[in-house]
Amino acid sequence: MKKDLHPKSYQLVVFRDMSNGHSFLSRSTAASKEMVKWEDGNEYPLIKLEISNTSHPFYTGKNMLVDTAGRIDKFRKRYAKKEPTK
Repeated sequence: MKKDLHPKSYQLVVFRDMSNGHSFLSRSTAASKEMVKWEDGNEYPLIKLEISNTSHPFYTGKNMLVDTAGRIDKFRKRYAKKEPTK
């Protein structure tokens, strides 16, 4: 294994899933200007996540289909089988 391949500046960071508010504390090299007070009374940098294992359909078993611009209908209309003309 190569020497000095991994960073040595790990710190405790709070990750918050913005879609459902779930937070967890982990080690990371990610930097953030925002701080948040954790359950143990200490303040840690806050990293905001769009999606995590608590909100992802694969892990929750809930299939969520977000189609804000009608892209699926446009796709189906464009690639639908057309009947041959006689």
